[in-house]
Amino acid sequence: MNDTSTLDVIGRRVEVNGEHATVRFSGVVPPVAGLWLGVEWDNPARGKHDGSHEGTVYFKCRHPTGGSFIRPNKVNFGVDFLTAVKNRYMLEDGPEEDGKDQIVIIGNKPVETIGFDSVIKQQSQLNRLQEISLRSCVVNGAGDKGAIAKACPNVRKADLSRNLLSSWDEVLGIADQLAHLEVLNLSENKLNFPSGSPSLTGKFPALKVLVLNRTGITWAEVLQCAPGWPVLEELYLESNNLSISERPVGVLQTVKLLDLSSNPLIDENQLFRIAYLPRLEQLILSDVGISSIHFPDAGTGCKTSMFPSLQYLVVNDNQISQWSFINELDKLQSLHALSCLRNPLTEGDSGGAQTTRQFIIAKISQLKTLNKCEILSEERRGAELDYRKAFGNEWKKAGGHQDPDKNRPNEEFLAAHPRYHSLCLSIVWCTRRRGTPNTAAVSAQKPAANTADKIS
Repeated sequence: MNDTSTLDVIGRRVEVNGEHATVRFSGVVPPVAGLWLGVEWDNPARGKHDGSHEGTVYFKCRHPTGGSFIRPNKVNFGVDFLTAVKNRYMLEDGPEEDGKDQIVIIGNKPVETIGFDSVIKQQSQLNRLQEISLRSCVVNGAGDKGAIAKACPNVRKADLSRNLLSSWDEVLGIADQLAHLEVLNLSENKLNFPSGSPSLTGKFPALKVLVLNRTGITWAEVLQCAPGWPVLEELYLESNNLSISERPVGVLQTVKLLDLSSNPLIDENQLFRIAYLPRLEQLILSDVGISSIHFPDAGTGCKTSMFPSLQYLVVNDNQISQWSFINELDKLQSLHALSCLRNPLTEGDSGGAQTTRQFIIAKISQLKTLNKCEILSEERRGAELDYRKAFGNEWKKAGGHQDPDKNRPNEEFLAAHPRYHSLCLSIVWCTRRRGTPNTAAVSAQKPAANTADKIS
């Protein structure tokens, strides 16, 4: 068991033939003699039972086939951080240049230095490291106190994803020795977080990017640890099954990018709890199941006070099927880029997809990039004109008129097409500047039946 006592293995993360698990039990399982470890697999398909054997419950699993009993000598409990670094980064010992031992004087005593140059070279290499990638290197903790700081004082980026870290305390034991750490990836470590005072969660004074995908962290635990991230700019929380349970008061105020992808419990009401993060520029909401959004503080044609700095929104792989969602996005003050791929609204043949793109551009006035494609000024002019033509007859039937004194479109039309009137005015103004007849600008073209059905 790698010198690990049977008394302290419960809760430890382990690797067995490339699969990861958590130790839930250590002891005897009659009638078979000897010590067994009961583990709960990350991949429940790897297991055989729920922690029970012949009617006796030895431990519990979240999945009915998530557990197994394994002999201790089959389990890898991992290595400390510095051992993993040396395994991955140390240079191989090379032959001495002159093939002879060297003698140096240390404390008035002559000392043979066989391989001494090689050791210095290795230490120098570790000392220079600024980026360390230890993904899947079975790291389980910091090791000897102070050893990391002495060997790797200049590390600024560390990838510790998919290792055997089991608690936030183990993370702190490593991070406390990396004074210049700016980027930390902890994805796919099943971490237990401390309960109690935020002062117990540690400090990361230089950390700007933190990746906690698939770690099992809750939103409450995020807020509890967040005081230790005073300059954090990017926070990744993908696939944690979390919900936004409360507003981040006094924390996360420096965050510019927040990734909440693949957390299906999140809904539009929860998003309002993060709507006043002052510096939030990028919000990633892919695959959360969202289908609608509404900013209650802003009426038709007005801007919301929510998400004041949001420039880039990603809502790929959701259930967006109504144009009302796109209409609401025009209320965002700073939105310049949108990605909304693989939603019911945007799926279809190439012709329909192009029409959808045009209408999204027309509906969101400040948009400069759509689905990672730049919107050129010519494309915007064409999109807005086509949108104007496509709904001209509907506008007239709803009470619209070219004479401003007679223009009285009903509330239903205004709700479906909040930018339509401003588009008419802008097109008339632009055509007057070019010296073209007004009638060309305000002429209505009846849309094809399938297009009208899709947009209505």
